[in-house]
Amino acid sequence: MTNPAVADLIARSNRLGADAKNTNYAGGNTSAKGTETDPVTGESVDLVWVKGSGGDLGTLTEPGLAVLRLDRMRALVDVYPGVDQEDEMVAAFDYCLHGKGGAAPSIDTAMHGLVDSAHVDHLHPDSGIAIATAADGEALTKQIFGDTVVWVPWRRPGFQLGLDIAAIKDANPQAIGCILGGHGITAWGDTSDECETNSLTILDTAAAYIAEHSKPEPFGAPLPGYAGLSTAERRAKAAALAPTLRAIASADKPMVGHYTDSEVVLDFLGHAEHPRLAALGTSCPDHFLRTKVTPLLLDLPATAGVEESIARLEELHEAYRADYQAYYDRHATPDSPAIRGADPLVILIPGVGMFSYGKDKQTARVAGEFYVNAINVMRGAEGLSTYAPIEESEKFRIEYWALEEAKLARMPQPKPLATRIALVTGAASGIGRATAAKLAAEGACVVLADLDGAKAAAAAADLGTTDVAVGVAADVSDEDAVQAMVDAAVLAFGGLDLVVNNAGLSLSKPLLETTVADWDLQHDVMAKGSFLVSKAAAKVLIAQKLGGDIVYISSKNSIVAGPNNIAYSATKADQAHQVRLLAAELGEHGIKVNGVNPDGVVRGSGIFAGGWGASRAKVYGVEEENLGAFYAQRTLLKREVLPEHCANAVFALCGPEMTHTTGLHIPVDAGVAAAFLR
Repeated sequence: MTNPAVADLIARSNRLGADAKNTNYAGGNTSAKGTETDPVTGESVDLVWVKGSGGDLGTLTEPGLAVLRLDRMRALVDVYPGVDQEDEMVAAFDYCLHGKGGAAPSIDTAMHGLVDSAHVDHLHPDSGIAIATAADGEALTKQIFGDTVVWVPWRRPGFQLGLDIAAIKDANPQAIGCILGGHGITAWGDTSDECETNSLTILDTAAAYIAEHSKPEPFGAPLPGYAGLSTAERRAKAAALAPTLRAIASADKPMVGHYTDSEVVLDFLGHAEHPRLAALGTSCPDHFLRTKVTPLLLDLPATAGVEESIARLEELHEAYRADYQAYYDRHATPDSPAIRGADPLVILIPGVGMFSYGKDKQTARVAGEFYVNAINVMRGAEGLSTYAPIEESEKFRIEYWALEEAKLARMPQPKPLATRIALVTGAASGIGRATAAKLAAEGACVVLADLDGAKAAAAAADLGTTDVAVGVAADVSDEDAVQAMVDAAVLAFGGLDLVVNNAGLSLSKPLLETTVADWDLQHDVMAKGSFLVSKAAAKVLIAQKLGGDIVYISSKNSIVAGPNNIAYSATKADQAHQVRLLAAELGEHGIKVNGVNPDGVVRGSGIFAGGWGASRAKVYGVEEENLGAFYAQRTLLKREVLPEHCANAVFALCGPEMTHTTGLHIPVDAGVAAAFLR
């Protein structure tokens, strides 16, 4: 049975975390104190439940809490060695755990355990951080809150900060919380409701004060030529720049991207002070751990052309890497973790928006959300005063903190296709749908394209959130539609790594009944369609400088002659040779091109369900429902080929084990001797 204090804590945390005005994703932490019976002694024991390391308030559940004995945790005060050795106290938290302990305790655990209140909230609201990062934040805190909220000068999160806040709370019994310089807010209460009310009072009061007293143009005057482009213009430019931007963000290691063109970002980049403010970087530790200390900012107007912008971005990237290395060298000590990469995680393009990057789509998206938080913070601080983030040396101490390194080491190992972005055509059914599911299960972000956009969207939704898969409508026989599909992919996930040419159809007719229209339709979708998709995708793959994979779902019919399918088999032979031609041409760019040759994939197939199955069954003199079994009996293995078997072959070609294979066709036909490759 859940302890009432825990139930209140979870409910409060979820309410606070559900509203972005209160705190950022995975930011902040909450706690509650209460009693339980010790299962060993049968005696009552005082406990503190704290949101564990890496958790998110909005989705917090009981397993996400760290559970510590309050007496043992508070006894750490007597053995605290001082601020120079405070990191040692985090390891000591493990000796304070109750029972199995729950989640790993976070660095802020001391704040929650040492503050003498039953409930404590530590949050990162934009309004609170705006006051915390204002040059005269202490005076503003007094002016806005009187003596009910106390200013705490910047101190890195840890045991000493917990001691400081506990002392401030004891010395100010009238206070409901404090503003943490450069960082956020902390509030407390005797009940969960009181604590939540106090938290909301602080952030809402700060927001109201900023709204009432801010100067009209916190970011300075509008900058001529830097205003946001029209929606169509900025998205077209974003798609054109995306491959280069991903190459920049992925020079050290591959990254997934997220594009944001919100009014908040466009407004920031359209005003005169944005270069100065961007250079100052973010302040809240949760922000710059996700965004790096500064973004890469393109210093050209919105009207600059794509080629000019690409050339300048490449120059700026070289300078950014040198600056980041210098930042590391200025502050690193012999004990510092190795540099984690010198590429930007946030790239700002005036008139267009922002690309943010991470190890997966969620991380990239959250990095972008955090930079939007930072823009809001800058607006609030500049509106009242001057934005003054914490010192660069303090940012380094947190970014390259041994405790942060240990947190990263606890992360699960990435899946085989992590950071890879896949585009699958004909993905609403059959082989395409199974392939998209396989690639997503192995860690890829997937764009499912289909002539039927609604079915593509439904298939994508079955794979998870839009951080995993998105569906788009696309007619692969139309060059403009193909380009729009590829643009949608790079705007969804920042780039492209893996393309599966699967879209197809078939009309089973003998030669004399096959019309020119029949011939053109099948060649337009499969031969021409594959060519168009490969051409548009290759442009992205080459610009990214990350290599990549193109896979054609061809057919055993590309090798074996069968009755009554002249148009289908001819176009499959065309696709098969495209594999060889493109493997020869694209190899110098690290792009592998391979094919899969299935036979008779009946179950789940859109082609077979659309009339091809009935036609083939008639040709072979069997009932349509028995066609899969018929195909199986003519194979060496006597096994029916399913969409999942073809998907497995695609993964094998694109996965980590076949890095040196290109120009190959893999038969997935359960053994058709006539289709053996020669």
